[in-house]
Amino acid sequence: MSLGTGRVTLAHGAGGRETWELLDRLILSKLDPGMKTALGGIGTDELDDGATLASVGGHLVLTVDAFTVSPPFFPGGDIGSLAAAGAINDVLMMGGRPVAVLDSVVAEEGLPLEDLDRVVSSFLRVLRSEGVSLIGGDLKVMPRGQVDGVLITAVGVGVADRPIVDSSLREGDVLIVSGPVGEHGAAILAAQRGIGVESEELRSDSRPLTGLMLPLLREHGDAVRAAVDPTRGGLAGVLNEWASKTGLTLVVDEARIPVREPVRSYADMLGVDPLTLACEGVALLGVDPGSADEVLEFVRDLGFPQASEIGEVRRSERGRGMVLLRSEAGGLRILEAPSGEIVPRIC
Repeated sequence: MSLGTGRVTLAHGAGGRETWELLDRLILSKLDPGMKTALGGIGTDELDDGATLASVGGHLVLTVDAFTVSPPFFPGGDIGSLAAAGAINDVLMMGGRPVAVLDSVVAEEGLPLEDLDRVVSSFLRVLRSEGVSLIGGDLKVMPRGQVDGVLITAVGVGVADRPIVDSSLREGDVLIVSGPVGEHGAAILAAQRGIGVESEELRSDSRPLTGLMLPLLREHGDAVRAAVDPTRGGLAGVLNEWASKTGLTLVVDEARIPVREPVRSYADMLGVDPLTLACEGVALLGVDPGSADEVLEFVRDLGFPQASEIGEVRRSERGRGMVLLRSEAGGLRILEAPSGEIVPRIC
């Protein structure tokens, strides 16, 4: 299918409705069925956080992501730490144990070497702290004006006994979020607007979720049906992805969704829904209802005290998946997938 005479916009990269429409027209609609998976694994047939290749005794988990955050240094991290944590988290959300990363760094001519060294050191510091190896990579320099500062692409590699895929979500499952949402998006938006904030008010939550996911999978792996870190498009985006993939209705309670007051106030001031703002250190889990209370307590004991049960999965009455938000007043409304330029250059 031809894309016609239109042009790519920032909305196409924001992780919302336009992103999925573009992906479908550019790639997904052109893939033959046999091109979607390889070696008995999971691929573009699932469109999850990564892919897998079946191997002896388990699965090799692979993920790739390009990071183009602006500004590259922000409260709570920088593009280097963000890229490392992002690659690790995508492996974890597939049920894998991260073991290695490859990277590709594209720097702009004229970028201060001190800045490049700071970014790379930050990237390596995260890998070192998580026991993840850097097994290869690439470095390119582009002429001044042809790239904005520095871009990083990271490939994450892990191993999984039983991969987790979003489409495994079932009617009756409970939805649990591991902590406050919208933190990263609010911090980047403030930095892009040039708004000075107190250091503890708006900070990115960017961090690896190894300390959450590995113990959880070890102790309650059979209870975890689906897992994702709500990055571009935020919580609203991934909830709608799950609904679309499964054809189920996800009902969430607004009052139970943890949003810190500084994030909520800042989002309200700018007319942005905090549920559409990216998170970089939070997991959304779909959990077997018989184990939900135990899993929630376990997650809190791991050091995520603001983890909350935010909703449940129901059969769809309209023949298609949707997300319903129960307001604090008790009414229900459809929570749409985000659309437009939410926060460009965010991750």
